[in-house]
Amino acid sequence: MISFHTCPLASEEGKETGGMNVYVFELAKQLAKQGHTVDMYTRAQNISNQEVVEIGPRLRLIHLKAGKMGPIDKKKLIQHIPEFVQNYLSFVKKNNTANYDVLHCHYYLSGLIGLQLKELSITPLPIVMTFHTLALMKNLVARDEFEKEEITRIDAEYELIQKVDAIIAPSENEKEYLRYLYDSPDRKIYIVPPGVNTALFKPIDKQIAKKRINAPEVGKILLFVGRIEPLKGLDMLMYALKVLKAKNPKLDVCLWIVGGDISQKPRLWSRELTLLKNLMHLLHISMMVKFVGQQSQTMLPYYYNAAEMVIMPSHYESFGIVTLEAMACGIPVITTNVAGVSNLIDEKHKSLITTVNNPLLLASQIKCVLTNEKIHAQMSKDLYKKAQEFNWELMVEKIVEIYENVSIAQ
Repeated sequence: MISFHTCPLASEEGKETGGMNVYVFELAKQLAKQGHTVDMYTRAQNISNQEVVEIGPRLRLIHLKAGKMGPIDKKKLIQHIPEFVQNYLSFVKKNNTANYDVLHCHYYLSGLIGLQLKELSITPLPIVMTFHTLALMKNLVARDEFEKEEITRIDAEYELIQKVDAIIAPSENEKEYLRYLYDSPDRKIYIVPPGVNTALFKPIDKQIAKKRINAPEVGKILLFVGRIEPLKGLDMLMYALKVLKAKNPKLDVCLWIVGGDISQKPRLWSRELTLLKNLMHLLHISMMVKFVGQQSQTMLPYYYNAAEMVIMPSHYESFGIVTLEAMACGIPVITTNVAGVSNLIDEKHKSLITTVNNPLLLASQIKCVLTNEKIHAQMSKDLYKKAQEFNWELMVEKIVEIYENVSIAQ
């Protein structure tokens, strides 16, 4: 596994994580559990990082130097790829670990590393690629030039699609974007949704969960979990909360936002956190919104179970692991129809699918789920059952088949 720009153990190291961190780490753990040997390679970001971290039987994380220690703008990391490649080759030679069967690259930067390794190797490995997000789709929903991806990334994604051996897409939506926007050959694309750790994400008594996260015993919590960035649609969610409260003044409801670094004073918060804080004041909903900050994977089940529902109002989401995690806890989820996970929600529960930038619709959908106990209970039961189909053990079996196919073809 190559996860160049972000460490699979970021959550344990106290850094903000997203779906990709969870995906890589959970996939690697399950592969190792099923008897495969997995090395995860990532960029060292802290001088305290051990070069080799033995996570468990057959599973290691390897930190390689590439550029200065500490965070580097993701768009500037591309210039440090050659150093990473050389340090990878040195590590493999020094430790005699060149007997890999397949290289699984996560995000386009890791894919570029994979291509360089393939060109430099006497016995090149087959490359399996998971993009996690696509630049053209991110640019489609970007609010300003600051958010847009550069042409170098788009060109790199085109090159990778033509040169890698297999591409894992998390949903039918993403497969079609790869096919029609990037001219990807159908034969290369395999649809395998992310899995969910059902041993970790499971139902917990609501009052126990609320006590664990210091939430009031009374009142209903709406929950958002994810990175704090414009394409997540948190501004629309705040508008919907304002509409919901204006139309239902007696409804005791609040919004908890899990994600982002709030460890510093508010004046030092990130640009997007600051914009959301200002919007909260403009809409006069400050008393209804709580910024919780980033949380570890082990704490997330308590947040999910303390909530009445999870809302994912994204403008673009290749899948949406948060949705599966909430479903596995038996918590209803409202998501936009652009998220890949929306394909999993059947016609019976179509009221859980909303549209982008429609706060009136979202407010009415939230009210429907909140105020109808029978609907809420049935949704919880059905979604929990659906989530069990995406246990990581089952998803890994499908991914191993892909590894075997590309290894045989090689």
